[in-house]
Amino acid sequence: MRRYTIMLLGIILGVFITSENVFACTNLLITRGASVNGSTMISYSADSHVLYGELYYWPARDYPAGAMLDVYEWDTNRFLGKIKQVPHTYSVIGNMNEHQLAIGETTYTGIESLIDPEGIIDYGSLIYITLQRARNAREAIKVMSELLSEYGYASTGESFSISDPNEVWIFELIGKGPGNKGAVWVARLIPDGYVSAHANQARIQTFPLATGKRNSIAITSKDLRRISDPAVECVYSYDVIDVARANNLYEGSDSDFSFSDTYNPITFSGARYCEIRVWAFFNAVNDDMEQYYNYATGHDLSQRMPLWIKPDRKISNYDMMNFMRDHLEGTPLDMRLDIGAGSFGCPYRWRPLSWTLSDDPEGREYTNERATATQQTGFVFVAESRNWLPDPIGGIFWFGVDDAGTTVFNPMYCGITEIPECFEKGNGDLNTYSPTSAFWLFNLVANMCYSRYDMMSADAIKLQKQLESSYISETEKTDAEAVKLYEDDVWKARDYLTEYSLKTAQNTFTQWKQLSEYLLVKYIDGNIKKERDGEFERTETGYPVMPSQPGYSEKWKKAVIQDTGDKLLMPADASGH
Repeated sequence: MRRYTIMLLGIILGVFITSENVFACTNLLITRGASVNGSTMISYSADSHVLYGELYYWPARDYPAGAMLDVYEWDTNRFLGKIKQVPHTYSVIGNMNEHQLAIGETTYTGIESLIDPEGIIDYGSLIYITLQRARNAREAIKVMSELLSEYGYASTGESFSISDPNEVWIFELIGKGPGNKGAVWVARLIPDGYVSAHANQARIQTFPLATGKRNSIAITSKDLRRISDPAVECVYSYDVIDVARANNLYEGSDSDFSFSDTYNPITFSGARYCEIRVWAFFNAVNDDMEQYYNYATGHDLSQRMPLWIKPDRKISNYDMMNFMRDHLEGTPLDMRLDIGAGSFGCPYRWRPLSWTLSDDPEGREYTNERATATQQTGFVFVAESRNWLPDPIGGIFWFGVDDAGTTVFNPMYCGITEIPECFEKGNGDLNTYSPTSAFWLFNLVANMCYSRYDMMSADAIKLQKQLESSYISETEKTDAEAVKLYEDDVWKARDYLTEYSLKTAQNTFTQWKQLSEYLLVKYIDGNIKKERDGEFERTETGYPVMPSQPGYSEKWKKAVIQDTGDKLLMPADASGH
């Protein structure tokens, strides 16, 4: 009983932490037929006010019979329990393993009474343990289901993106409540040529039921092996509807059952803070998304967006990087254009997301927007899997730290065996500055840009584009050299890719450090130094040229006048300096 009380307290604290970040992460999912080069891709921004950006690494290992694995909750580092270790684990770089399997997530919380306080596997552990044990997406779903059935699920509702070189799946789950081990879930294969996304709101609604057809199966622990059948496109836990009925969450027919509407009913917040990010991505690749604008802004919750759409054009890895930088630009919600952006067009709003006026007798609540790119990102990635190359070469984990808007995606090949120092786990933490940490360096530049975004971010984005473009252009040559080495010895290829990935990360760090110094010198004290031929201008005597002082925008000036009246008004004959 004492353990149950302690665990319940831990879960409550975990829920509190999760609720603070409830509108946190964003995933975009691209199938082979929707990508420019025939790769699969998923993206993920790990958004949290308490997450430190670092690149995780687990080497492949063999374990003796009877070995056990300690499980710690990813969000809090709380010890959850022990599980049986497998004889062999695969190497993992971040959220991608050596077989090009990648997994991302977004938390949707859902019905909190379904949390199991005795569960041992939280959503983060589920990802990283599965990556060490599964070779492809279908195996991953099997492993995840088995882990949860045997050890119980310790987190709230979760959406997962799962990709391998051939397939992309969306997998949504939630616990069964206290005293009920395991989880209920639905997994759906994204049709080839289509794209999907999720962002802290469950998105799977109705799904094909198992009625004797091969394309859909209801899974029990005894028939998980059937998921390997390539004809299967939908898999779900056999009791996903039964648990809903038992908890008085659903009364309709099986055929009308919607996972999302039952376990995570849509609200204004679920649309405006979460689905709006999905809509922004869909809107960028398909011209028919205007019909869902009222839904995504929270004003018509009846017109749900489809789970997947067919894009009007093929999508590249560079497109994916830029989709993760979205601030709702080019839409009526463009965060750069209202007075909240200040005079310098900053597309960020500090928390909390919603707010009220203390002297408003009606207590009306207002909202800021929650865009895909956000300030509180720990790390962000685009995982690219390419089936025409050997696994250690085919998987590229494009990795960046901090805000996607001002980060650089660095190519970390999935077969590497060493982590760059600037991304290494333990190189600083959220309360400990490290001068060799990329997370702290990118935060330095980002926070500088927030103060004068319209001008300073342009300098950061210029270098960002230069670096990413060069890394992408190097891919073909790097692949070819690695393949040549692979034909002789796989470890020679992996060593070569490790050296290359370390080199690019160090290059990014060095150039971003120079950028931080450049921004400080150029924009010091609100001034903007003039440049010529790559140097800040000086007079003939070597003295700095007087910097420009562009002042504030017209919108800002009008807002100040409205707020201050005549207090700042100068007499007509006064001379202002």
